[in-house]
Amino acid sequence: MNILITGVAGFIGSCLAREMAKDHKVYGIDNLNNYYSVNLKIQRLKNLKKLKNFYFKKIDINSDKKLNRYLKKKKIDIIYHLAAQAGVRYSFEKPDEYIDNNIRGFFNIIKISKIIGVKKIIYASSSSVYGDSKKFPLNEKQILRQKNIYAVSKMINEQTAEFFSKIINIKFIGIRFFTIYGPWGRPDMLLFKLFKSFEQNKYIEINNKGNHYRDFTYIDDAIVILKKLLRKNYPKHEIFNICSNNPVNISKLVKNFKKKKFLKVKYVKKHKADVFKTHGDNKKIIKSLKVSKFSNFEEKFWHTFDWYKKNKIDRV
Repeated sequence: MNILITGVAGFIGSCLAREMAKDHKVYGIDNLNNYYSVNLKIQRLKNLKKLKNFYFKKIDINSDKKLNRYLKKKKIDIIYHLAAQAGVRYSFEKPDEYIDNNIRGFFNIIKISKIIGVKKIIYASSSSVYGDSKKFPLNEKQILRQKNIYAVSKMINEQTAEFFSKIINIKFIGIRFFTIYGPWGRPDMLLFKLFKSFEQNKYIEINNKGNHYRDFTYIDDAIVILKKLLRKNYPKHEIFNICSNNPVNISKLVKNFKKKKFLKVKYVKKHKADVFKTHGDNKKIIKSLKVSKFSNFEEKFWHTFDWYKKNKIDRV
C-alpha cells in the first residue's frame, strides 16, 4: 500500500512513518517551518531516510502545483494528514498562519486527493476543539467550545471533512489528539520544558500555579491506533479521541519532578489560551479497534526523561 504522511518531520508524523515503513511504501512531505527547531526535524528525517520504504520531499501543503506534480504518479492509497501550524498560545501571535496552514492547507489536500484517487484521509484534529468544558470525560458527541484560533481551525477541518465526505468518494477519519508525549517530542510542550529547565538549571514558568489537568497520551499508544485505522473502514466520516482517559494534575507533576530532580519554578498567571482540564473518553476507539491497554504515565514520563538525557539533539 502507498501511504502519504504530511507533516512527516513532526513528532507524530515521524514516529508514524517509522512504523508504517515496515510494511508499506511511505511518502512523506513537510515544509520544515521554524515554529520550533528545524534541526530537530532534520534529525528525525535523517533517521527516516535510512529506511528503504521511505521517501521524503520538502513541499508546503499550500503549494498546489508542487503537490500535484509530486503526487500525481505516486498512486497514493491513503493519506495521514498531520501537517498543521501547531501551538495554542502561538495562535494569539500569528492567527493568519492557522488560517493558511490548517484550514486552507487541509482543503488543498482534499482537492488533490480527489484528483489522484485517494481512498481515505486520516487527519489530525485536537482535544482543543472541546474548549473549557464542565462535563468529563469528554466524548466525541459533546458540544464544542473552542477558545482560540488553533481550536477553531481544527473544528473547521472536522466540518470540512464532514461536508466533503458526502459529496466525494473519500472516507475521512478525524483524530482528536490529547497531549501526545514521548521520545522525539516537541520542545515547546510542557514535559520537554521541564527537562530543559532541569538540564540548564533555569526557571520554568508554570501557569496558574499548575492548577490544570492534562490527559497525557504516550506516542506509542497513538501510533498503534493510527496503524490499526489504516485498514479499518467506516461509513464516510468518523471522529475519535486518542487519549489515555487518565488526566494528570500539572501542579502534582511538577512537585513530583522537583522531589527527584532539582528544578527552579516560577509561577505565573493563567494564559488566556489555556483550558482548565482535558480528560478524554476513549471508549469509542477501544470498542472500535479493541485497544486493550494504554501506557502508565509515571513509567513513560521517566522513560522519556532518560531518553532526553541520553540524546543530545537540538531541542530549541
